[in-house]
Amino acid sequence: MPMHHSPLIATIVAGLVLAFLLGALAHRLRVSPLIGYLLAGVAVGPFTPGFVADQSLANELAEIGVILLMFGVGLHFSLKDLLSVKAIAVPGALVQIAVATLMGMGLAALLDWGLMAGFVFGLALSVASTVVLLRALQERRLMDTQEGRIAVGWLIVEDLAMVLALVLIPAIAGVVGLGGEAGSTDADAGTGIGGVVLLAMGKAVAFVAFMLIVGRRVIPALLHWVAQTGSRELFSLSVLAIALGVAFGAAMLFGVSFALGAFFAGMMLNESPLSQRAAEESLPLRDAFAVLFFVSVGMLFNPGILFSAPLELLATLAIILFGKSVAAFLIVRAFGHPNRTALTISASLAQIGEFSFILIGLGVTLNLLPQKGQDLVLAGAILSILLNPLLFKLFVPNRPEALPTPADAPSKPVVSDLHPTSLHNHSILVGYGRVGSMVGAGLKRAGEPFLVIEDRKLPAAAARADGAEIISGNAADPKVLRAANLAAARRLFVAIPQSFEAGQVVSQAVAANPDLRIVARAHSDAEVAHLQKCGAGTIIMGEREIARGMLDIAFERRHA
Repeated sequence: MPMHHSPLIATIVAGLVLAFLLGALAHRLRVSPLIGYLLAGVAVGPFTPGFVADQSLANELAEIGVILLMFGVGLHFSLKDLLSVKAIAVPGALVQIAVATLMGMGLAALLDWGLMAGFVFGLALSVASTVVLLRALQERRLMDTQEGRIAVGWLIVEDLAMVLALVLIPAIAGVVGLGGEAGSTDADAGTGIGGVVLLAMGKAVAFVAFMLIVGRRVIPALLHWVAQTGSRELFSLSVLAIALGVAFGAAMLFGVSFALGAFFAGMMLNESPLSQRAAEESLPLRDAFAVLFFVSVGMLFNPGILFSAPLELLATLAIILFGKSVAAFLIVRAFGHPNRTALTISASLAQIGEFSFILIGLGVTLNLLPQKGQDLVLAGAILSILLNPLLFKLFVPNRPEALPTPADAPSKPVVSDLHPTSLHNHSILVGYGRVGSMVGAGLKRAGEPFLVIEDRKLPAAAARADGAEIISGNAADPKVLRAANLAAARRLFVAIPQSFEAGQVVSQAVAANPDLRIVARAHSDAEVAHLQKCGAGTIIMGEREIARGMLDIAFERRHA
């Protein structure tokens, strides 16, 4: 059968395969996989020899990636987290954005760029990457510390500011006559910048009002209805339909960006108790398109900028790594927080990522920014993500300080580092979701000492509230399992649904303590066989136990 040339398939296959290979290499080298994804884009881009992917198709795929990225940001948006640190996060983030933007505008002025070019360039340098920041905090076990909460709140304010910028920049570009695609009409010119900004804000406010009044009720209700059908496929499809449908509808009906529509779709979905399941169901596709987004960004990068404009690149990198970080440090110290907190916030923000790419892409599309500006931002992003872990090592101590325990906090200790627990003859419970929480309740009623390994914030908080000792981290990580003191444990309950990760946990547990009794869960015969091969002694398959329970009840009633 003859092969037909398919640029779409070629672009997707080349992008994903190269992203996997280079992402795995980056992970092996202990740097962010984002570097691998960006370099995959460089490899298939027009500035390097060999295969060149279709740039227009890559941009279309990247647009879906932006929608799903912003949907994920909205889905995890926590107003409660922001309000808990609003006194420092809101003014701190706004001042830091302003300082970094002014520094970027200063560099743009030295390069003889226009005012709007400098504004977009500076704004792109001011916002940190959500992916990089959260991963850095999680790896260093800082998510549940005061500095971690401030950093996340700071990030939320930055994200909200960038969402607003995505609404306003096209409107302003249309007025000043630089919008390539947006253009400018005579009516726009007559109303001036103030009028067009007000019009854009009015459209955005109308969309937000519609979402708060209608979407807030309809979207969770729709999700609950689909969940009651019992179809996992329909549920997954409904989540993606909501994300993409709301984003497209927002652009078509209200004239706002796909990004804003997707962000509010995620926020409205967050109102539902099923939001966690929605996040899990949409995660694989969100991850895949996010990778394609980073690949498409890498395709835009011209490595020649490293040699043609080294001084400009060093200045850009200085703003990202030192300029805005020093500003953040001074702001946090001005609010009376200790050096440790200020250094953690500064190191967290010393990089740029996905919002910078979205902003810089918008700037080039609207003819606001020269190509050189895009190259500088992309090079600055790649280098800053590479150097960010080094800044953490230099300025942030490995061991976080213990937080003061509130008066109403559980008396059980919380493991705040990876030193072994003091428990002996205890049970280890991996995962505290629907199954794990029931196992934990049973152990608590029986008076059995146990600890919970959990890397998700809400389930970990629930386990802590139930009085369990917590180790926050991925149970497949050998360091985390060692902290649980496997050698002295009696039982291991693996309550997570991911069979691959569960198998890794079981294999390591058997190697550490052959006498350990291991109970795991599975969803299929293949998963049962896999976990048995890894060494699990008892495996519970949900459907099988349900059938057994139904038969037991039926025969009990028959003999009654």
